[in-house]
Amino acid sequence: MKTLLLGNAGSGKSTLAARLVAREPAALLALDAVAFVDGSAERRPVADSVADALAFVRAHPSWIVEGCYADLLAPLLPHCDELIFLDPGVEACVAHCRARPWEPDKYASPEEQDRNLALLLDWVRSYETRTDEYGRAAHRALFDGFDGTKRVFTDPAEYAEG
Repeated sequence: MKTLLLGNAGSGKSTLAARLVAREPAALLALDAVAFVDGSAERRPVADSVADALAFVRAHPSWIVEGCYADLLAPLLPHCDELIFLDPGVEACVAHCRARPWEPDKYASPEEQDRNLALLLDWVRSYETRTDEYGRAAHRALFDGFDGTKRVFTDPAEYAEG
């Protein structure tokens, strides 16, 4: 398995990735791990993040990479067997973000995560209109331009079981 998962924050990428890995063991990379400087909100140079992501996929015979970064996913496309676009709609993503348990890999405490929730929800709601690498237009273009095996899911029930 060499699978890329893309979609908005809260679309279910991490959840689906965990389910796929439980079903068929594979190395897992959340692009957040290579996108930012030491867990801060500052993006690393794209070339450095891409180099780390490429090193990851080259080092593992079976892998899943998930993220919302079209600029980091695009260079990985030639290495994947399948591209999955999770596109359940903004309100489903908002609901998933509200229901997220504490993410200790991203926040020092549940309170810190809660303090950032409003900002995250505003960002998630802008998915349809963003023109950056995180927006739906960039995701759709990446998906549409990929000639390999690909699937798009618009209903979380479609991928709830992995």
